[in-house]
Amino acid sequence: MRVLIVEDNPELVSLLIKGLGQGGLSADSVGTVGDAQHVLATMKYAAIVLDLGLPDEDGLTLLRELRRRGDSTPVLVLTARDGVTDRVTGLREGADDYLPKPFAMEELVARLQALLRRPGNLLGRLLTFGNVALDTDGRQVFVNGTPRAFPARETAVLEILLRRGGNVAPKRLFEDHLFGLSGDVGSNAVEVYIHRLRKMLGDAGASVKIHTVRGVGYLMAEEKAPG
Repeated sequence: MRVLIVEDNPELVSLLIKGLGQGGLSADSVGTVGDAQHVLATMKYAAIVLDLGLPDEDGLTLLRELRRRGDSTPVLVLTARDGVTDRVTGLREGADDYLPKPFAMEELVARLQALLRRPGNLLGRLLTFGNVALDTDGRQVFVNGTPRAFPARETAVLEILLRRGGNVAPKRLFEDHLFGLSGDVGSNAVEVYIHRLRKMLGDAGASVKIHTVRGVGYLMAEEKAPG
């Protein structure tokens, strides 16, 4: 799953991207409210980590705008404003959680994962389809109950397919979640990861297969044993 970090401190952004990555969450970052508004107009994120003291506007401006237009994306406010009044204000404006600086990275990751496990959000801890399972917190893949070592990108592709089990996942969804704003995506990058994942699942004895829906995307389906 991909998170948007709205924070103008480059050193903190680097730490956040690294910490979220270790927790199985990819991230893009922007440093102003204006840039966040532009990005959010074209991309959907699993969650937003939002600083309040931004160079152009108060982060609460972005939060109010999101909630006013009915956007329920979970928002974790991350700020040096640690007074009770500040926390209450942020929560009343629509924040889902509030973490004052300085903070422990492990706590931030755990809070985000908890937000995404809430009913209606994206991150269930254990995803299963056929005999394949993924622990989204530990980033551990299991086939027939046996742990398997899958690389990070292939695991991310598997997660998208598991969440869409039986339904088509558009190619653009993979591009957004795997590469985000980096633009570092070749014309066949998604196909390469799909190919690798197919082989890994086949070698592990998975009961599911990944099918290509030409011009649309990919879907995972369980292969029934002949009977």
